[in-house]
Amino acid sequence: MSASDSKVSVPDGAPLLRIRGLRVDFQSRDGSSLSAVRGLDIDLSKGEVLGIVGESGSGKSLGMLASLGLQPRNATVSGSVSYKGRELVGRPGREMRALRGAEIGMIFQDPLSSLNPVMTVGDQIREALFLHNGGMSKKQATERVLELLRLVAIPQPDRRINQYPHEFSGGMRQRVMIAMAIANNPELLVADEPTTALDVTVQAQIMLMLRDLKEKLGLALVLITHDLGVVAGHADRVAVIYAGQVVEEAEVRELFANPRHPYTRGLIASIPKLTGSEDKLYSIPGAPPMLGALPGGCAFHPRCAHAGEICSRVAPPTVEFGNHRAACHFAETLPAWNDDSRQAMQEGRNNG
Repeated sequence: MSASDSKVSVPDGAPLLRIRGLRVDFQSRDGSSLSAVRGLDIDLSKGEVLGIVGESGSGKSLGMLASLGLQPRNATVSGSVSYKGRELVGRPGREMRALRGAEIGMIFQDPLSSLNPVMTVGDQIREALFLHNGGMSKKQATERVLELLRLVAIPQPDRRINQYPHEFSGGMRQRVMIAMAIANNPELLVADEPTTALDVTVQAQIMLMLRDLKEKLGLALVLITHDLGVVAGHADRVAVIYAGQVVEEAEVRELFANPRHPYTRGLIASIPKLTGSEDKLYSIPGAPPMLGALPGGCAFHPRCAHAGEICSRVAPPTVEFGNHRAACHFAETLPAWNDDSRQAMQEGRNNG
């Protein structure tokens, strides 16, 4: 049976992926529980591109990896992750491995460490095919590998198929990872920082490739990144994560035009602008909280210029504006967002 033969359809009106109340906890040495992901809620529709954005340590990668059963061994996962109506949390590892390879593809952060250095690129992609296509011959697998290498624009695939990862550049290794991830025609592709450590030109090429593959193959794509600028031209919707929770979610145009959470505004203000200005690049003051040292109330309040007394005491409610939601006490009363307010925020970075 091939990988595609066992796939089921999405129930009418249901999202492809639905995450509710997802938590990832670690046990500390003193026996207390440390929460890295604290109730993640995310929906993904078929064919949609969702950008998941946040600083390093925000829980964006861990949350998505845990939803697919790829959490660290010392992590405890709870909540609900439904894929095509099937619950994934608590599903046996054997079933999760079959699902990940056949229906859900994963592109990891570092292609050099993710690829086996002692296997040729062709053998590694063939292995992904054999695992999920029991009746496939070596000739059929080789033909499919060559097709995939062409699809991800690797030149001279007849020669490259027999080369090792160290013979590829960083951008070419990332293309190999993409080829491996889409080998069995998945319906969901999760790309974790797919442009990390690549130069700007190669970053643009990889993002354009992912967008083209999404259109050609009808993929739903989750794009995990720390850079809002990366998702600006590629995502349909954006979820902003801070301290293990979604603090804002909206369609990409709406998010940039009218951000309702101070953290999102800080991320947008941090995007470099090609204006010839000699001002220093803006950065959000302070640092994300450490595990086990989360502040009371809103986790962002120690770094927030708009924080009030209530923010240190009470966790903020999620306020909805149609398809736009933000978890902030002042989501409805923040000043209008425009170029002037962005510039004022950048100029006032040292005085709050």
